[in-house]
Formats: sequence, C-alpha cells, structure tokens
Amino acid sequence: MTAPGLLFCCDPLRPKRPDAVFAEEAAAARRVGARTVLVDHDALLAGDARAAVGRVPRDSGAYWYRGWMIPSARYADLGRALAARGCALLTDAGAYRTAHELPGWYEVFSGLTPRSVWCPVSAEDAVADPAVWSRLVGVLGPGPGIVKDFVKSRKDAWHEACFVPELADAERLAAVVGRFLALQGEFLTGGVVLRGYEPFVPGGEARVWWVDGEAVRVTAHPDTPGRLPAPDLGAVGEAVRALGCRWVTTDMALREDGAWRVVEVGDGQVSGLPAGDDGEDLFRRLPGG
Repeated sequence: MTAPGLLFCCDPLRPKRPDAVFAEEAAAARRVGARTVLVDHDALLAGDARAAVGRVPRDSGAYWYRGWMIPSARYADLGRALAARGCALLTDAGAYRTAHELPGWYEVFSGLTPRSVWCPVSAEDAVADPAVWSRLVGVLGPGPGIVKDFVKSRKDAWHEACFVPELADAERLAAVVGRFLALQGEFLTGGVVLRGYEPFVPGGEARVWWVDGEAVRVTAHPDTPGRLPAPDLGAVGEAVRALGCRWVTTDMALREDGAWRVVEVGDGQVSGLPAGDDGEDLFRRLPGG
C-alpha cells in the first residue's frame, strides 16, 4: 500500500514545525513512511487559504488532513487552494461535512444513536424566540435531553448548557439553549441540536476508527483515556459503509439495557486520539490514495 500524504497544522509561533499538540503524531507518520507537510490553520480560519497551503509542494499528490477542527466552509477553501497547486484532499469537502456535522450522518445512523432534531441557527441568533425550541422538541416527546450544535456540546457545563432534565419544561429548555448559545458564541457550528438522553453504564466511550468501511482501530475516547470498552461493531459497520466517507470515527457507549449505541460520528482527520497514543498504528492503515 502506498504511504499516505498527511497535512499537519504548523506551530503558530514556529511555522516550520508541527503544532506541539500534533508533533508526536507527525513524527509517527514519518516513521511509517508518510509524506508530511505543514499547513497554517490560523491563516485558513482567517480566510487566507492560499497562504495556509504555501508550504505544500506543487503537484505533490493527494493528502489526508490531520489537525484541529476546521469549519466545513473553510475546509472547502482548503480543498480549492490545494487544487490550485495541483494537489487534492483524499476526503473532499462534501464528505468532510457529512461526517463532521450531525445532520450529515444522522439519517444513516438513526437506529443506532439517540433520537435527534435540529434547527439551523447563526451566532447572531443567540436570542432567538424560545418558542422555537419547544416546537422543535415536540418531535422527540417528553423526557430528558441534550443540547449541542452540529459538532460539539458543552459537557463541561453539563447542568448549565447541556443537560435538560425534562424537554417538556419549556422554560428550562430555553434557559439551557440560551446559555449554550452564549457559551458557543462565534464558535457555534451550524445550529442547535436537541437529542434524547440515554443512560449509559460507567466505563467510558470507545472511539472506533474506520478507513474505507473497515474498523482499523479501537481506542479509548480522549475524555476517558484510561477506559477502553469493547463495543459490538456489527450494525455500525454497515452504517459506516452506507455513509460512504473514507476516514471516520464512531464514539460508542453501552446503554444500561445492554445495547451499544453510537454517541457521535466524526471525520477521522479531526478526531482526537487519547493521551499517549501517537497514532502510528492508525497511520499505518491509511492508504495513500
């Protein structure tokens, strides 16, 4: 198998070096023979994709990205800037959005993940009519729920901006959504998602890494690095293959009734590894094209 090309984020203060968070991964990628090139994440987010890819050699082939999360629109900019240099992304912009944002993957995984509804919202709509959320939640029915955007939740502010004890409580729901929007601010992605709450047994989540429809690694979730459950992957593999994205992750947890559930789907390029894992085994499984 041809060794992959990988685009890593550069250090903002030392642009000739990988970002410190990804330095060990970049070294591990080189050990397996990967071509590693640095891109400027800050320039990309600032809207200067051309400058962001200035270190990518022209006509140097196709690449996987490996680094900080990128808004879907900026990821599309990255793809266009690379194309202008005769290069390409192995995960195109459409596939990135599909795996990265919940509305893209939810239908395929709907029987394997908590029920969800969503409403597009911009950061400027942080004071949107609270009645919107009550109407939206009617599809889910009563019971506890979770508030998040298309990509992230605020689990660090669980009772304040994430967990709703009773979705039918319009006042409490509006308060949690409002606080969530305030905390997300300009980093809000896509809109508001309301999910039914499912109780999981203690033991942490497993992060399953899929490449071209095959589960190539199972790691601990970065939030619970000392815990590694062993999930049942049967039905999940079918869903991943139906999704059709080349490099994705599924975070899985065991529900109290014994069913393995998909908590989240993500694009593998921006999914984190647990502390102490440099990704060498993962990069060894990435194809070059």
